[in-house]
Amino acid sequence: MRLLWLLLLAPISAFAQLVPDDYTLLGIAVRTRPAYDGSETQRTDVIPVLRYYGKPWFARTTQGMLEGGARWWIVPGLDFGVQLAYEEGRKTSESDLLESLNMPDVHSGASVGAHLEWDTKIGRMPISLLGRYRQHTDEDRGSQFDLRFNAGLHSSGGLIVAAYAQATWASSKSVRTFYAIPDADGGLLYTSIGLLGSYDLARHWSLVGGVQARRLGSDVADSPIVETRSSFYANAGIAYRF
Repeated sequence: MRLLWLLLLAPISAFAQLVPDDYTLLGIAVRTRPAYDGSETQRTDVIPVLRYYGKPWFARTTQGMLEGGARWWIVPGLDFGVQLAYEEGRKTSESDLLESLNMPDVHSGASVGAHLEWDTKIGRMPISLLGRYRQHTDEDRGSQFDLRFNAGLHSSGGLIVAAYAQATWASSKSVRTFYAIPDADGGLLYTSIGLLGSYDLARHWSLVGGVQARRLGSDVADSPIVETRSSFYANAGIAYRF
């Protein structure tokens, strides 16, 4: 029942076909998350909700992270972009295990990168495919690559629901820094599936939220700080639509 309720609150769609490019959203949501991927401890924080597409500028949280930059049309349905993104860290104080091992904090930071995004339809279903490369501004934090598939499930009566699946690969520097595996190679960091959507309360106000299940790759699971390979995220909030 809890899952059904969160689904009905699900966040704003990430897809151009479900909402027009000039659909701008700004809001705030409360999120439950693991202390870090691999931790059994859940924490609560507040996150922004953002969707803006200009020409060429954009800013969004609808593709799994807070990012902004510029995008250019290549051919119908295909866009190329460059982005600056916020990269979350890992706080020792949020985990008893990290404190017992005297692990240092991994500070939040930023990455720069580029992406390709393809929007199309299968029958009446809008879909999109995103490939995104991210290089951390701290060279020791390495790089990551995301491959994300989105599919619109429902758009009617003020309710938008969508689903996604994502795989993220990390360089050896990224894995070594975050998961304390000195001899780690790069490879699959995690896979995730989730539900996204929004529900219009009024002309300019929408309920937003979402659920996500994430599973670490097998090599990362060997880290001494990994307590569980599976993590759970959920968020719910409100946003103003311009």
